[in-house]
Order: sequence, then structure tokens, then C-alpha cells
Amino acid sequence: MAHDHGHVHQANRGNLRRVMIALVLTGSFMIVEVIGGIVSGSLALLADAGHMLTDSMALGLAAMAFHVSKRPPDGRLTYGYQRFQILAAFVNGLSLLVIVGWILFEAAHRFLSPNPVLGETMLAVAAAGLLINIASFAVLHTGDKENLNIRGAALHVAGDLLGSVAAIVAALVIIYTGWTPIDPILSVAVAGLILKSAWMLVRRSAHVLLEGAPEWLDVNAMQARIVTVVTGVDEIHHVHIWGLTPQQLMLTMHISLSCDVSQQSDVLRAVKEFLRKEYGIGHATIEVDIDGCADV
Repeated sequence: MAHDHGHVHQANRGNLRRVMIALVLTGSFMIVEVIGGIVSGSLALLADAGHMLTDSMALGLAAMAFHVSKRPPDGRLTYGYQRFQILAAFVNGLSLLVIVGWILFEAAHRFLSPNPVLGETMLAVAAAGLLINIASFAVLHTGDKENLNIRGAALHVAGDLLGSVAAIVAALVIIYTGWTPIDPILSVAVAGLILKSAWMLVRRSAHVLLEGAPEWLDVNAMQARIVTVVTGVDEIHHVHIWGLTPQQLMLTMHISLSCDVSQQSDVLRAVKEFLRKEYGIGHATIEVDIDGCADV
């Protein structure tokens, strides 16, 4: 367990560094985009600047989550603060859904009331934004891909990246054809892509917060394997599996043994070793039933 916790903390330090780099890049360019939107008269750029403001807040929340999760367990939170990462991922997912709704609202408004736009200025700012977003996404993409907090931050930046691509395409169309409806049309397309990823993030983080079993794990099959593989285990019941994070799984269960009392400790060690090696469950609490289950 000490090795596992050390690995988690080391990974979180790397993730925190990546999120801070993305936060500086995103927050700095947001100011540039606001100025560019005002100068060009582009509502699309101002809307994307608002998106980047929300992203900066989300990245700040993700960074705070990694910082808080480094705190050791105490008398009030005996498992520590790792779950704060999942809360941050859940909030980030919800904020993405709000952004999607806002983009759709703004797109409808632009269809009804199109505004003149300086395409050249819009193109220059959007192209610079694309480079910044690519750099931020590349930094985050090298982090822990199974960490929901990193995934949430990366999804926010990916939404900005797609927004920059859409703004570039819209600027080119406006420059060469003068057709302004392309701007809201591409905004709706980007919103659709963000919506799918945001919903998956909310669903996965909510599953962890509700202490659901890992989606990849068949609990009944796991019980059957333990009885088959570990000599001395007769029956298993009252199984509960959840995770502080998707990487830190916890388990409690009752087992009935068919071995001598002198062998019980060896059997318990064998079960815990099997759970650790085969399923990555590093924290297992096992109660041995003697003369029937005490909880019945």
C-alpha cells in the first residue's frame, strides 16, 4: 500500500504541473482573445473568450483538486482527500454541459441577428488561439489518461481547440464569401462534439461518487474465481467494491472457509494477494464467518 500511495502522489505531482502549464497558457490567451473580439467586432471570438474564461476556472479547480488530494488522511477524513479529484471532474463535466447550452443559445441568436465581422482580424486571433490550445492539449494529453480530473481538464481544452478550428473556418468563409451564418452553424457542430464527451465525464464521475463498482468488473465472476483459485475458500457474500478514484479500488466482503483455524491467516493473505494482482484492488477488508454470517 505504501508503494501504491507513493506512485499515486508522484503521478498527481506530474498531473498538477501539467494543469498549471495549461492554466497559464489558457488564461493568458483569453485576454488576447477579448481584445481581438472587441477590435474585430466578432461575437464568435468574444464567445470563445468566455469559453476560455470558464476553462481557466475549470483548470484552476483541477489544479486545486490535485493540490488538496496530496493531504494525508486525518481523523475526520480517514481515507484522505483523493475523492476531491472526482468532485472536481464532476463539476467540470457539469460546466461543460452549461457551455454547450450557452453555445446553442448564442448560435440561435446569431442566426436571428447576424453581425458584421472583420474576417481578417478574426482569422489571426483564431489561428493564434489554435496554437495555444494545441500546446495546452498536448501538455495535458501526456498526463494520466485514466485520471478523471485530467480528462475533465483536457476535455475543456479540447473544446477550446475545436472552437478555434471552427472560428478559423468561419473566418475564411466570411473573408471569401461574406456568408456570416457559417459562424453559428460551426458553433452548433462543436457543441455537439463537446456534449458527448461532457456527458461521459459526468456519468463516470457520478458513478464513482455513488460508490459504484468499476464498470469493467464482473463481481459474480470475480467471486467464482476466488473460490476456484484460492484453496480453502468455501463461499463469498456481502461483497462491496468501490473506488476513491478509478485507480484506487476498495473492497469489503465476507468469506466462509473450509480450512483449519491455523490456516485462516494464510488463506486471507492469498485472497488479498489475488485481488491485488488480478483486479488491482489494493485495500481489501475481509470478514471471516464463523458458525454463519453475523450480519444475517
